[in-house]
Amino acid sequence: MGFNVLLSCVIATLFTSATPPAFDVQGHRGCRGLMPENTIPAFLKALELGVTTLELDVVISKERRVVVSHEPYFNAAYSITPDGKPVDKKDQKSLLIYRMNYADVKRYDVGSNGNSAYPEQQKIQTYKPLLSEVIEQAEAYRKAHNLPAFSYNIELKSVPSEYNVSQPEPAAFCDLVESVISQTLPAERVVIQSFDFAILTHWKQQIDAGKYPNVRLSALVENLRSPQKNIQKLGFKPAIYSPHYKLLNQRRIAQLHEQGISVIPWTVNQLSDMKRLKEWGVDGLITDYPDRAARL
Repeated sequence: MGFNVLLSCVIATLFTSATPPAFDVQGHRGCRGLMPENTIPAFLKALELGVTTLELDVVISKERRVVVSHEPYFNAAYSITPDGKPVDKKDQKSLLIYRMNYADVKRYDVGSNGNSAYPEQQKIQTYKPLLSEVIEQAEAYRKAHNLPAFSYNIELKSVPSEYNVSQPEPAAFCDLVESVISQTLPAERVVIQSFDFAILTHWKQQIDAGKYPNVRLSALVENLRSPQKNIQKLGFKPAIYSPHYKLLNQRRIAQLHEQGISVIPWTVNQLSDMKRLKEWGVDGLITDYPDRAARL
């Protein structure tokens, strides 16, 4: 490798590597409390508010493109059909993204209706973006505003009963996501999370085989089992243990830290809960309201 090429690589690394923050504020679906969830406006607003990680969800389209969406269908709580009609709740689960080409997915408006569960959410016309587009737009925003490197926490929305129904099986799902991130981001800026431990197990196996980048893996948890039992079920120690915040106490946090595992709970929206969890020693939190977390 020539000196100039080597120097360019070193400089690129300096500007794109992310040092883990002292306290990691993750914008849930961008900033769902303030902007339409999992959309470009939500992610850019979250960056404006100073998040250190963008948290987002991905599903797969018919032609196997990685789409940013929490559900594998169009949620009736806020989605509008291409002909301008609100999606009917009885029809929402039939509108599977896995059965649509992305050009058709993009025609749905997922912002103009707002979301009644989040009254502060701004109503704007927008669509479900591709993961590659989110990364492109977020990186352009980072450079334009001279922001430090932040991370992406990418949740693969996977449910075993939905394999080959509304999603691919874990290996294929992981391959599709890995293909996007390996072309666009350094591994140290990526977290892969899932409630489906088969996703995390496959990713870990591919890392160990040298086939996938060595990203951080995060175990999402909403069950009542102890962290020890969940980690035993997973089969390896994840970099991050990410439970619903009500499942945590100070003792559990300390026990996880003793194993070298970071603790980042979801979805923490009240400032009083944020302060208590931070006092207990969590390493960060996932929130719909990054503006509230800014007061910590």
